[in-house]
Amino acid sequence: MQRKRIKEVLAAEEPLGEVRVQGWVRTRRDSKTFSFLEINDGSSLGSLQAVYDASRPGYPEHLPLLQTGASVEITGTVVRSQGKGQSWELQVQTLQVLGSAPETYPLQKKRHTREFLREIAHLRPRSNLFGAVFRIRSRLSYAIHQFFQERGFVHVHTPIITASDCEGAGEMFRVTTLEGNAFSAPGAETRDFFGKRAFLTVSGQLEGETFACAFSNIYTFGPTFRAENSNTARHAAEFWMIEPEMAFCDLIGDMEVAESLIQYLIRDAMDHSSEDLAFCDEFVDRGLLERLRLIAGQPFARISYTDAIEILLRSGRSFEYPVVWGHHLQTEHERFLSEEHAKGPVTIFDYPASIKPFYMRQNEDGRTVAAMDLLVPGIGEIIGGSQREERLDRLTGAMSAQGLSESDYWWYLDLRRYGTVPHAGFGLGFERLVMLVTGVENIRDVIPFPRTPRNADF
Repeated sequence: MQRKRIKEVLAAEEPLGEVRVQGWVRTRRDSKTFSFLEINDGSSLGSLQAVYDASRPGYPEHLPLLQTGASVEITGTVVRSQGKGQSWELQVQTLQVLGSAPETYPLQKKRHTREFLREIAHLRPRSNLFGAVFRIRSRLSYAIHQFFQERGFVHVHTPIITASDCEGAGEMFRVTTLEGNAFSAPGAETRDFFGKRAFLTVSGQLEGETFACAFSNIYTFGPTFRAENSNTARHAAEFWMIEPEMAFCDLIGDMEVAESLIQYLIRDAMDHSSEDLAFCDEFVDRGLLERLRLIAGQPFARISYTDAIEILLRSGRSFEYPVVWGHHLQTEHERFLSEEHAKGPVTIFDYPASIKPFYMRQNEDGRTVAAMDLLVPGIGEIIGGSQREERLDRLTGAMSAQGLSESDYWWYLDLRRYGTVPHAGFGLGFERLVMLVTGVENIRDVIPFPRTPRNADF
């Protein structure tokens, strides 16, 4: 008999007859003549109620083993449920205990703090919250590929190990085979595995540009790494990025694709993850669904960085970080602009050149670059991007000003020597997207195994 996922059983419009299900016991309630088992297999938030009659073979022997957390295989008949909350229940014919769970099983209660669940990362996917979050994450991952594939983008795998620092911040993890004193000895770099310094990538953008200059529209979706000693709810040392690059595209086109992507992904989640989103709306962030409908259903406001500074200065607000033209916008500034000024998503563009990387296209005013950040309520920045500098002389000038060696980026400069074109792209932090869609406030709770300072354990 073919196995049925519990999601299929619960969603059936007509009785399925005899089925075989496998899963884990969530709860067990006993009466004199039968037991009610709630079985969940991870396919949905809902569990299937299995009615185990005491007259069935093996009932008394199995009962002590059917504790919360035990895994079982059940065959039985699906019938209309007499109780509330679901349409169908399973009348057990045969039951096999695949793996028992003692009373020390950590997920005995229905509600646990997220801090506690982080300590048992290997078991937290079995909880309702993390089951919902990671099913939504899976659906968003699928929808990202769907968005770009529908629009003719080519998916490119860019390297995880690189010699280039895309952001220029220097917060990169070193990759080496050297040990002990050899690491700091003279000439060590030439004796290392790659013959030069190598790092875990902070972005696939630069390599992605090489493929955009051949295929026109490409995207990457992979892990990135930052050696930033920051213990905040928004930062992790390992995270995932979606980075499209588009040839023959300017900043306006870049903003249009970024805004369309966010709205597409939210609509897809609302269409295909409605049960899990309803759970998040009720137990994680009341008002989540209303906020998602707002973001998905209205045009994004667009404000220049200079105008944004003026808006913040005129707001009458006392911010923790001062508002100064030429400084980075902090999260508190971004959230004010999206949540209180625009009352919805907003794209900020034309940032000061002094706070942006070398590759962003210089505007004619001589002090700003064609950069953009997309801000959303509840999160702040979720996308950062720009039109790339396609003019060789301007690019080399920016590199010199930032102390970068042309010899380290010779291949990147070749893209400007051989058939250069206007092109643009952006990066979407996948975990921040999941935070936006689920309402979960901490990045550690939307990535399966968070890597943060002093934490690389399982």
